[in-house]
Amino acid sequence: MSRFERAFAKGPALVTFITGGDPTPDATPALLDALVEGGADVIELGMPFTDPMADGPAIQSANLRALAAGTKTAHLFQIAADFRARHPDVPLVLMGYANPMTIRGSEWFAAECRKAGVDGVICVDIPPEEDAELGPALRTAGVSLIRLATPTTDAARLPAVLEGSSGFLYYVSVAGITGLQQAAQASIDEAVARLKAATDIPVAVGFGVRTPEQAAKIAKVADGVVVGSALIDLVAQHGANAAGPVRDLTRALADAVHSAR
Repeated sequence: MSRFERAFAKGPALVTFITGGDPTPDATPALLDALVEGGADVIELGMPFTDPMADGPAIQSANLRALAAGTKTAHLFQIAADFRARHPDVPLVLMGYANPMTIRGSEWFAAECRKAGVDGVICVDIPPEEDAELGPALRTAGVSLIRLATPTTDAARLPAVLEGSSGFLYYVSVAGITGLQQAAQASIDEAVARLKAATDIPVAVGFGVRTPEQAAKIAKVADGVVVGSALIDLVAQHGANAAGPVRDLTRALADAVHSAR
């Protein structure tokens, strides 16, 4: 089994996100370790970018802090490689935007992901209809391309989203940006049922999930729950001392998700 398969086979999985390099590249490893210690099943590491169009104020600010700290793509791959050495079984995903992933060529990026032990990549702004290079390069390198489905992904378009997708399917539960609003539970229930009927890969739900209570409700129907902005807020508040608060919130979220069924 792949790391993703093992992570989701245990029941609902907690997927957590932090921005790489926030508040500094040197502080990121301790935050990643705190996520694992708190019980996160899958880790998403954000690649800082100047124009994170899908992200709300919390992650926008995290991107700016990371870039101001001098974070480079090379730092992220080193952080990823070191994480893989410390945590051989925890799936690690790079999440971000096309420019940092493709500026040196998709094959270069895919090869670096493989070398660093990255399991999957989420690229927010390359739709499947325009993915002639990154997706094929990642698949050739044995790295999962994790696609996004949204409330506007209808039955006609869903097959294009699912084709070539692996690891898990990320359902963006709101037609908006990260962190600011949450979808009604009934709409999440309906969407997850529709997606699970169309694919065998796990379906994880994110955007707007901030509390253990919200996470538990979603985990009753979804294969995974994604939390990012609530953790980023702790990094903004505590800076280099955020590992403890991040671990505590992750533990509360993990307990809620893992006991939901």
